[in-house]
Amino acid sequence: MKSIIVGTAGHIDHGKTSVVRALTGIDADRLEEEKRRGITIDLGFANLDLTAPDGELRNMLAGIGGIDMVLFVIAADESIKPQTREHFDICRLLNIQRGIVVLTKSDTVDGETLEVVRLEVEDFLRDSFLDPLRTPIIAVSSLTGQGIEDIKRELSRLAIEVPGKNSDALLRLPIDRVFTMKGFGTVITGTLVSGAVQKEQELEVQPAQIKTRVRGVQVHGATTEQATAGQRTALNLTGVSTEQLARGMTLIQTDTLSSTRRLDVHLQLLPEAKRLRNHARVHFHAYSSETIAEVVLLGMNQLDSGKSSFAQLRSADPVLVLPGDHFIIRQFSPVITIGGGVVLDAFPQKRSGKKQEEVSGFLAKLQVGSPQEVLLVRVLRRKIDGLGLRDAVAETGWPVERVRREAGQLRDKVVLVGDVLLAIEFVAHAEQEMLQAVSAFHKANPLVGGISKEELRGKLGFDPRVFDYLLSVLSKAKKLEISGEQVHAAGRGVVMTDEEAKAKKIIEDAFASAGLKVPAMKEVLARLRIDAARSQKLITLLLRDRVLVKLADDLVFHRDALEGLRRNIIDQKKTSSKMDITRFKDLTGVSRKYAIPLLEYLDRERITRRVGDERIIL
Repeated sequence: MKSIIVGTAGHIDHGKTSVVRALTGIDADRLEEEKRRGITIDLGFANLDLTAPDGELRNMLAGIGGIDMVLFVIAADESIKPQTREHFDICRLLNIQRGIVVLTKSDTVDGETLEVVRLEVEDFLRDSFLDPLRTPIIAVSSLTGQGIEDIKRELSRLAIEVPGKNSDALLRLPIDRVFTMKGFGTVITGTLVSGAVQKEQELEVQPAQIKTRVRGVQVHGATTEQATAGQRTALNLTGVSTEQLARGMTLIQTDTLSSTRRLDVHLQLLPEAKRLRNHARVHFHAYSSETIAEVVLLGMNQLDSGKSSFAQLRSADPVLVLPGDHFIIRQFSPVITIGGGVVLDAFPQKRSGKKQEEVSGFLAKLQVGSPQEVLLVRVLRRKIDGLGLRDAVAETGWPVERVRREAGQLRDKVVLVGDVLLAIEFVAHAEQEMLQAVSAFHKANPLVGGISKEELRGKLGFDPRVFDYLLSVLSKAKKLEISGEQVHAAGRGVVMTDEEAKAKKIIEDAFASAGLKVPAMKEVLARLRIDAARSQKLITLLLRDRVLVKLADDLVFHRDALEGLRRNIIDQKKTSSKMDITRFKDLTGVSRKYAIPLLEYLDRERITRRVGDERIIL
């Protein structure tokens, strides 16, 4: 079943609601004030079932967003009026491709007048999407029913041409009504722009960032388990009150899309509009949302009538739109339609320091590029930081499966590292940065075996996932080596001068000859002829290589002395498996100052185990 969204457009009181009622039997005027004044103030909706060669079609009459075709209504007794022109401009700006022109109230004029109005309308619509050469002009009377069947037949014909909507896309349901229904609670209605929604599904309200659950689903007033893209949908929600919701909010799948206050767009100004100044404030309309926005033109101080330009819209309230969405702007005061356009990027990066040509080139690629080209430029602009899959979903509006699929077509230009997309051209540059950083560390620290991973990543500022990937690549290429938490150039050892090598030997010999009665570190360092900084690096090197082992502050032992102690204690088990501190002191000849740290060391090494005041030799 294909779902078609049909909008009505035309001057006030030209009979739009009457045509809907004649087609569907449903009165779209639902407010008392609307009925009293004879005009439609708020959005009204009705559904119409049509039988067509390809099966059942369900058509909705809706407001501004996601319209597939339009019933363009002009009253025969008044012809073209100001709002007729404004609505026509809106239809073109929304890129509506199909429609039917309806001359209402045809029973109120004579045949000659009707023909004059028809000629005026044909001239007005020539060379547009409603060009009379391919779009029928149907004279109707809502009172007598004249022309109503002709409209139905034409709707059926056009509906076949409308491409089906993708129910596998990410869910987006702009809210246009919120109310409480007795016995059910919170209910919202809207036209499902994309995706599908099911009963019991967890959803998120943007921009409020409220989680909710679908308690019930209705499509055209009938209860169902699921609604799909293009259908007029009502949802009974739990976990959220009517006070938390409002028209203009959007229901989405949880943790997929995000709202924004900045949009990079391609903006078209109507020929009849006044020139638009840079930083002018306008009314912004997209789907059911409306807010005030500041227009920041790219590289110009004003946009002339009828011209187009790239621009950034900075909205007062967060909105949820995606690339390819069309919008309308209206003059701040008086409120009249002056233009519209298409969203290119809902998450623009800061422009400070960027040249106009660079920004324009990026936006041009977003506007006309293939899906792979669009994804590539989005990855490229993130440079070595890469584009996370979740960010890619939010930026493009594609499900993660599609992002992966498009990235797979770019395998010679993009690599997927975990859940981050990296441009290969930046990978090579980043590898060089990492090698240079390691080389610079070695040069500045010749007595240190390598730089710690965390220090290296901090110097480079890379994302942890990107850093680990680059480290792995360079390690496999044998350009870097990893020793525990240290990184060093392949084949690179500690480089020492003769003086430093001599000092290192003095330190090692001093502790090796002392056995377990080791000297204080400061006494050993005092014998050296090198500065304190290099002395400390030599100590660090000996500790790292486990030549020396530090058991406590200023208490360092040579590894041979500790190994001898291990063997000695194990031999004592032949005599007795128990040992107290007195026996240990007699055995080793050390004072209590040394005995306690040494016994604790043996416990850690699982040579002994403390039980009360004694040790059990294991």
